Amino acid sequence: MILKGKIQTTEAKAKEVRPFVEKLITKAKTKNFNTMRHVTKFLPQAAVKQLFNEVAPKYAERSGGYTRIAKLGRRKTDSAKMAIIEFV
Repeated sequence: MILKGKIQTTEAKAKEVRPFVEKLITKAKTKNFNTMRHVTKFLPQAAVKQLFNEVAPKYAERSGGYTRIAKLGRRKTDSAKMAIIEFV
């Protein structure tokens, strides 16, 4: 999600990913070596660079609520509820 900006997935997965991504952005707003090391445990190097150089500075003024979940219809194959999770 950090590399592409938004992803389409099931509603349950979107609700599961939201707190994880928001905590990473909050940590990335304080750009220091320790937070970089912590974030590197969870993300590949390209995503870490994008997070610290582009995504976190964009939300420097914002205190939370960096993502939104837009609900879509049901998937035709298995009737799962679909959603798009994206940055605000």
